[in-house]
Amino acid sequence: MESESTTGSHCHRAADMYTKINEMMKIQPAGGWPKYHSYYVEKKTSNIHQRNYIYMKHQDPKLQSSQKVVAAFTGKFFRDVKLPQQKPQDDGVLFPAVLSPNHNTDSTAVEELRDFEEAIRAQKPWLESLLQKSGAIIFRGFAVSSPSDFDRVVEAFSYAEFPYLGGIARRTKVVGRVYTANESPLHMGIPFHHEMSYVPDFPTKVFFYCDEEPGEGGETPIVLSHIIYEKMKEKHPELVARLEEHGLTYTEVISDEDDSSSFTGRSWKSKFKTDDKNVAEETAAKLGIKIEWIGNAAKVTTGPLPAVRFDKESRRKTWFNPITTTYSGSAGKFLSVEIGNGDPLPDDAVEDYRKILEEECVAIPWKKGDVLLINNLMVLHGRRPLLKPPRRILASLCK
Repeated sequence: MESESTTGSHCHRAADMYTKINEMMKIQPAGGWPKYHSYYVEKKTSNIHQRNYIYMKHQDPKLQSSQKVVAAFTGKFFRDVKLPQQKPQDDGVLFPAVLSPNHNTDSTAVEELRDFEEAIRAQKPWLESLLQKSGAIIFRGFAVSSPSDFDRVVEAFSYAEFPYLGGIARRTKVVGRVYTANESPLHMGIPFHHEMSYVPDFPTKVFFYCDEEPGEGGETPIVLSHIIYEKMKEKHPELVARLEEHGLTYTEVISDEDDSSSFTGRSWKSKFKTDDKNVAEETAAKLGIKIEWIGNAAKVTTGPLPAVRFDKESRRKTWFNPITTTYSGSAGKFLSVEIGNGDPLPDDAVEDYRKILEEECVAIPWKKGDVLLINNLMVLHGRRPLLKPPRRILASLCK
């Protein structure tokens, strides 16, 4: 542990460093700063194992001097890691990206977690750019050892929390913004899906955290949605055209009690967070959902909703629907989907869809402390059956 005097001297040195940077920002070369030019200023830290860099990027000559430079502390905090399961995309970017700490330190776990949080805040634009390019990022080897630590990591990204209202899976709050991922029996797999693609409002980002590393199996496979769209359009062009024109309509029959045997076993009381039918109807209406009461059960209809969406950032169409969920095991008894014009989905197309998913997906075995960040607009995810316990994966949804 550092003494107060040592810690104080570190703070003074950091303050001096930022003072020097501010002075540098005021000194412009002849003709002004060259547009989009980058500067790197090396800074030795008090920790001999670590080197940090200040990344300064000129934004626009017309901006004020305080806006002309973006200073990102710990610019070399992260390093790329290559795993055999990763797949290269057409542009050479690996899916998913895997990041680990770029240094070994004698710091305590508390200090390492704090450094991780600070690096996330400082490097958020770069991390978001990487997420947009790759679709998913695995953070491996960081000091994230508990649900509370995971909650701090999510908070460091400063994304708004997405309330899990209208979802079909059973989840329980663990701490802060952290929930169980899905409480269905772990020997059951969960089909590929975009999170909450069956309702009009859905999260744009999903975090997962490995609290207990699986003994065997239990991976969270992921797949790039634009690839699925392209493959399905190539194999079933007429169906894809109909889906783009009409969308999909989802119908679910749910009881007033949770069903622990199904991955879609959330009751209408849990789904709408009330045991009052009138309140449930009001909440459902706000979510764009229609309710028809069948005794104590509810027939819930949503849509038509887009089955294919256009991702403005990547300029690609994505296969944004949970078709396989409605064709899987016990879920099919209570959840159904049809084309928005009332036509059924052809079974052969659904079977081809499943095959494409398995061919194109990536399944990286979980390690204790892993954090997986998914762009929900770009990536579908699922769950492989657990072959050997234990397994505990937690989740956090963001707008």
